[in-house]
Amino acid sequence: MNSDYSTSTPTPTTVDNSKTTADNAKSNVAFAVLGLCPEILSSLSTAGYTEPTPVQQKAIPAALAGRDLLVSSPTGSGKTAAFMLPAIQRFAQLQKEGAPVASAAVAAPAERSRERRGGAGRNSRQQPTAYPALLVLTPTRELATQVTTAATTYGKHLRNLRTVSILGGVPYPQQLMLLAKQPEIIVATPGRLLDHLERGRINLSKLTMLVLDEADRMLDMGFIDDIETIVAATPASRQTLLFSATIDNRISHLTKSLLKTPERIEIMHRPEQRANITQSVHWVDDRAHKDRLLTHLLADQTLDQAVVFTATKSGADELSDLLSDAGFSSAALHGDLPQNARNRTIRSLRERRVRVLVATDVAARGIDIPGITHVFNYDLPKFAEDYVHRIGRTGRAGRSGTAVSLAHHNEMQVVRRIERFTKQTLPVNVVAGFEPRRTPSAAPRPGKGRTTAAPRGAKPSSHGRPSNAGQGYRGNSNTTARRSSAARPGARQR
Repeated sequence: MNSDYSTSTPTPTTVDNSKTTADNAKSNVAFAVLGLCPEILSSLSTAGYTEPTPVQQKAIPAALAGRDLLVSSPTGSGKTAAFMLPAIQRFAQLQKEGAPVASAAVAAPAERSRERRGGAGRNSRQQPTAYPALLVLTPTRELATQVTTAATTYGKHLRNLRTVSILGGVPYPQQLMLLAKQPEIIVATPGRLLDHLERGRINLSKLTMLVLDEADRMLDMGFIDDIETIVAATPASRQTLLFSATIDNRISHLTKSLLKTPERIEIMHRPEQRANITQSVHWVDDRAHKDRLLTHLLADQTLDQAVVFTATKSGADELSDLLSDAGFSSAALHGDLPQNARNRTIRSLRERRVRVLVATDVAARGIDIPGITHVFNYDLPKFAEDYVHRIGRTGRAGRSGTAVSLAHHNEMQVVRRIERFTKQTLPVNVVAGFEPRRTPSAAPRPGKGRTTAAPRGAKPSSHGRPSNAGQGYRGNSNTTARRSSAARPGARQR
């Protein structure tokens, strides 16, 4: 944070993101006038970037001016470039001026000091400490990987700009090798970063910029103590950028402790009308009914690949096992799996060796596989915005998709919140032979509900489909009873 900030409270900058494409074309400005160097502009052009999004138009100049930022922007609005481009521009400027960035400035004297102490010997070699100039904290490993990839893309024409990911689930020797390269940028999840801080492998005393990406989700996941400990290790002179989909009391409290007279940028949420995705709700009586209906719907011959969302990691494992027993080629994806196992699962999905992926929200974020034709909300999302993220796994690149939510009658208010957030009414469908005994007491919505025949899946098929497709598989009685015996509360996911 710079010392020349004004002491008055800034007026929030609000951008209406609901304009038509023509309006946006008129208001958008080229990246070239945002103050970015030719090397970055070349990288953006190669990557297919043409015009900055609203959040990039507002955040990049403010960040380049040294301001602390509080940015409310929905996922998918281009916020990664909004904080990474000005950071990389800063490094580019330092290179042109011949001034070393923090990592290089500190690393060389430290190495010379070790050599004077005789530290070059094999037995006395010590792990060098990394002194990053930029730290980006993210709630999940998947998001951290995406941010790292973006940073590499934006800065590929700059010399000696190193970006590494520090994540849980990755072997320590591999991370120590990355840190030994003295990266200028570290993208990390809070838990693993804190571990390296405590062991002295990372030192944040030379940090010039701190970014909290999806800060609201980090708070949801219980990382507030870790964040405060990490921030305490950074210099007060740092510049801080906080990005959050929403700004509530928790974010406001965090802002007061982290940011100094920040410029506030708000990108108004415009619910996407996903006309290419057929959305519906099926009411279910209990877990056993839900399991039978899900296995039946998964047998639909129009289904290529599917993602099934659960609320908990244990629930993902259990449901994946149940579907495997039913004859589906399924796999679970969640935060408790080692990183190499998660990578193998995603690779199997891409190579079509897995037909049904059972996943938690944080693990599935960022998955972009064209073959995913269906999304099933086995458990409804806690937040309405997550519904949009979930169904966005299908219908990619203009393709058609199907999103089905399996809801218990006492979850009617959750469905209504989703409808209010997306500004649409979700039609209620019923499959013949799987009618619920009970439905919500609210008055029916005329013309929205319908009863359908079983999906086209009665004949046996290969490619991961069960031989009893279309027969309403009832599941292994022991498995179903075990799944139905206890509610599955929400769990913290790393």
